[in-house]
Amino acid sequence: MSRVIRDRYEIIESLSRKPGRQTFLAHDTVTGDRVILKLLTFNRELEWDAFKLFEREIQVLQALSHPQIPSYLDSFEFNEGENQGFALVQSYIEARSLESYLQSGRKFSEAELKEIAEALLNILIYLHHLNPAVIHRDIKPSNVLLGDRSGNSVGQVYLVDFGSVQTAASKNSSTFTIVGTYGYMAPEQFSGRIAPVSDLYSLGATLVYLVTG
Repeated sequence: MSRVIRDRYEIIESLSRKPGRQTFLAHDTVTGDRVILKLLTFNRELEWDAFKLFEREIQVLQALSHPQIPSYLDSFEFNEGENQGFALVQSYIEARSLESYLQSGRKFSEAELKEIAEALLNILIYLHHLNPAVIHRDIKPSNVLLGDRSGNSVGQVYLVDFGSVQTAASKNSSTFTIVGTYGYMAPEQFSGRIAPVSDLYSLGATLVYLVTG
């Protein structure tokens, strides 16, 4: 993979890798900003469902505008030698995941947990009241970022990774795709059904994990 995509986005480091998908921290040489660069590469590892989810993520993010959700910046086809596919560029948020904090030994007080829960609920109120409603489908500690403490505040809370997102308008389609993370998925997700309450179940499971580890 070339270190510079589309003669603009310079890869800094790899953040995650799944079959056919990679996420990088990159430098936008035009604006000078750090960005998140997601690549969907056409190869034998790629499944059709992954392409549909990637396409939906781009469409949904283009319509979102919330200070605690990464902003959509760009999307395009790329052809870098043997690597061809689609790219999504999002704003970079300088914050650590709740999972990272827990792994480093941080404990959250009752007051901090309430603050985190309220912040996430406010994000979900925004998503679920869109028309059609946007359902994240993969709320878990690694997809919730927490900024540095500020005064008496636990820090700014962000919801990231909309790679499993679905809208209420598409939930009744004939496509049967189970996405999410075991342990955080609502029971109805295992049969391909989802609703806004599915996100609330995942939020509850996330809070349980923050309390108990």
